Amino acid sequence: MTIAPIKVSLAASAAVLALSTAAVQAEPVRYEIEPTHTFVTFEVVHFQTSTLRGRFDKVDGFVELDRKAGTGNAEITIDMGSINSGTPDFDAHLKSPDFFDIAKTPTARFVGKKFGLDGDKLTSVEGELTLLGKTMPVTLKGDRFNCYDQPVLKVHVCGGDFETTIERSQWGMNWGLDMGIPDEVRLVIQIEAIQK
Repeated sequence: MTIAPIKVSLAASAAVLALSTAAVQAEPVRYEIEPTHTFVTFEVVHFQTSTLRGRFDKVDGFVELDRKAGTGNAEITIDMGSINSGTPDFDAHLKSPDFFDIAKTPTARFVGKKFGLDGDKLTSVEGELTLLGKTMPVTLKGDRFNCYDQPVLKVHVCGGDFETTIERSQWGMNWGLDMGIPDEVRLVIQIEAIQK
């Protein structure tokens, strides 16, 4: 007589445990790029003196993040024609075949495949950058990752600063290397994205 209640109790416990486990396992949350707070900036040292900077003003895409599981993915598309250095002649040269060749490759794309988290803070994103039609691995280091309820837009937002340094020659961008213009380019992505 005592065996049946024990069996029921064990079955009930197993069911409760299964439900609890399912509740703990969060699903990925999708965030879409907020364009007025998301830009890609590049920096190149000019003949070992000053730092030249420019910004791509049009960025689109999304991030999916499961903070419980420590996983995520991202797809970010950059409109290369939106480059803005503050100097129109320089922008025209950067758009030419010497550099970004926007007539042939009007966009660049970063696909994030592996997220690194420290607790609930996103600290790195490993992925691939497609530029000038060539795809190479890139790792972005995260800083100031934070999520908050945006008081003006009345939406939940996550974002931060992410950066990496690349060698442009890996993508076939070789103009000026023989004149001493550096190969190394620092990329900084400031990103905020809205939960959907």
